[in-house]
Amino acid sequence: MGMSMPGRSQALSISAWGAVALLFFCGLLSAFSAGPLAGQEPLRVAAAADLEPVLPPILDRFRAATGIATEVTYKSSAVLTTQIENGAPFDVFFSADMGFPKRLIDAGLADPSGSADSTTPVLYARGTLVLWERRGTPLPAPSLDLLRSPKLKRLAIADPERAPYGRAAVAALTKLHLYGGLKPRIVTGENIAQAAQFAYSGNADAGLISMTSAVTSRMQAAGEYFVIPRDLYPRIEQGVVIVSGTKQRAAAHKLIEYVLSATVQAELARSGLAPAK
Repeated sequence: MGMSMPGRSQALSISAWGAVALLFFCGLLSAFSAGPLAGQEPLRVAAAADLEPVLPPILDRFRAATGIATEVTYKSSAVLTTQIENGAPFDVFFSADMGFPKRLIDAGLADPSGSADSTTPVLYARGTLVLWERRGTPLPAPSLDLLRSPKLKRLAIADPERAPYGRAAVAALTKLHLYGGLKPRIVTGENIAQAAQFAYSGNADAGLISMTSAVTSRMQAAGEYFVIPRDLYPRIEQGVVIVSGTKQRAAAHKLIEYVLSATVQAELARSGLAPAK
């Protein structure tokens, strides 16, 4: 008995299944191209605590655009600097100031652009200090008058020894001639995220915190903020460097370039960080 040839409808069916298989295969290729690059370790990012409300969606889009995954550790700039000095395997360090990354450059532990003769961190944003207070308290609305109010019993700030926003808070209070009187009432967080949490939870009546913390949805729902006049504290210039021991220098460069792009700079501005330029 001879083998029968497939009829027209059967041939069309086989052709249709082939097209489906081809589309499925192309979909797999597309999915793999959007994911981490084959064999590439995630880029290890050390980031100042003021970036915790801001950076995650930016890094998600960076991964979608480049295929480079990231792992982020958020702590105070001082703590991250010490960890890098002690050999922590980070690839990129986004600080909340220029001083800590400059310290790493001077020690030969980091560089801004891969060139040995460069000695200045890359400026990626400028921070803003605000006074945040929960709604419904008997205290005055957030303003400089709140800082002068005897009803203010506890004021949260970040540790000025570890966090640039803490130093800015102390500078502003000192210039207002309020630091001496308020010092016994200050509640100190390890970093700006913890200081914001103290204010949010009621463990402090108010907090001198970063605008990046104050404009998050939960903080805006619970309270309101006042922008501290910029002439009351030194500019909070935030710098980024590449850790010298990285094995992913090209990926680190791509991340820095992405953060400096016009689109991301505009997003940082909406989140409370003034653009670098």
